[in-house]
Amino acid sequence: MTTTEALISSPIGVLSVLCLVAAFFFLFAEVSKARFFNYIPPLLFIYATPVFLNNLDVIPSESVIYTGLSQFALPVFIVLMLIKVNVPAVIRVMGKGVLVMLMGTAGVVVGGVVSYLLVHHWLSDDAWKAFGTLAGSWIGGTANMLATKEMLGASDAQLGLAVIADNVVYVVWLPLLLMSRDFADRFNKWARVPADRLEAMDAAAAIHVEDDTAPTMSQYLYLAAVIFGVTAIGHALSPGLSDWIASVSPGLAGVFSETTTRILLVTTIALVLSTTAVSKLPNSTAIGTALVYIFVAGMGARASVAGLAEAPAFVLGAFIWIFIHGLFCLAGAWIFRVDVHSVAIASAANIGAAASAPIVAAHHRPSLVPASILMALLGYAMGNYLAPLTGQLARIAAGQ
Repeated sequence: MTTTEALISSPIGVLSVLCLVAAFFFLFAEVSKARFFNYIPPLLFIYATPVFLNNLDVIPSESVIYTGLSQFALPVFIVLMLIKVNVPAVIRVMGKGVLVMLMGTAGVVVGGVVSYLLVHHWLSDDAWKAFGTLAGSWIGGTANMLATKEMLGASDAQLGLAVIADNVVYVVWLPLLLMSRDFADRFNKWARVPADRLEAMDAAAAIHVEDDTAPTMSQYLYLAAVIFGVTAIGHALSPGLSDWIASVSPGLAGVFSETTTRILLVTTIALVLSTTAVSKLPNSTAIGTALVYIFVAGMGARASVAGLAEAPAFVLGAFIWIFIHGLFCLAGAWIFRVDVHSVAIASAANIGAAASAPIVAAHHRPSLVPASILMALLGYAMGNYLAPLTGQLARIAAGQ
């Protein structure tokens, strides 16, 4: 399909469609208040709708808007999401629960490699890129999934496989995390949880209060200066840095492409800024999340339905993968003597990120909702480093 065949082909028209698709499903979820969206997040529909609009010739499969989203919107929302990471606060509240989350993250890395080895014979030779992409979502969240997709050079169809597997597993995994509350006493006894752990968490959570003030005009200007400044630095330095890595170690040239180097550079700068007064700028996470969903719609607009034929084998691999992640979480709970509430939140912070961790926290222990969001942001901080590593390790293990 060429651009001229599409019903809507102008850049502003295409961007409007992407924004309308993203806005519609959130509006529908908010107005209908359907519990359905707790288990099938709007993300799936935001990705799938442009896929069909593209294949029905309503919007084009190629547009300057899609290129612009990859080159500019991606680093912008990475900065917006990461400058709010607050590692000391989440450690104060969750304590050893953070260690369980890190165990769960290790389970995602190990599980990605093991499950790929078990199912890759039914997948294309470069399906490890899709596994790395899904690892981005399960270590950090949607923003990391999109960043990893770009770093590994995964196709838009492979992103579709990751989105489908992510949501199919989510439908099964989220209810399990919610139901685990009913086994709290038996689980905590098995894990040898100290009697005062829950009271200590509640006390720490009461001390940590997030500011919720309306942003001022000057704060928006400061925020714009930061995000575009960091993005500009990333674009300016990544070509030279990538070439330098290739000259020093030619074997790493295929790993540290210019795109990968740019995203890792932006990620690192944003994490450094999260330790400064920049982290106090309000509303950055909300703006970043909005850009993420528009970006997802743009990825769907470039995908083909035919590229999803590998979905059954990929989803099978994802279920093996999540089982391994769960085993690592249980091992972390027993080793560090952590309660079931913290374990469920830790897993949700990995697998569902900021969209799911508060849901699980509200069901298990409402006082931990703010800490659950912080824990999910900790996942954002790790995702851009560990998810591409997972994909590369899967490739190496399979001898590809």
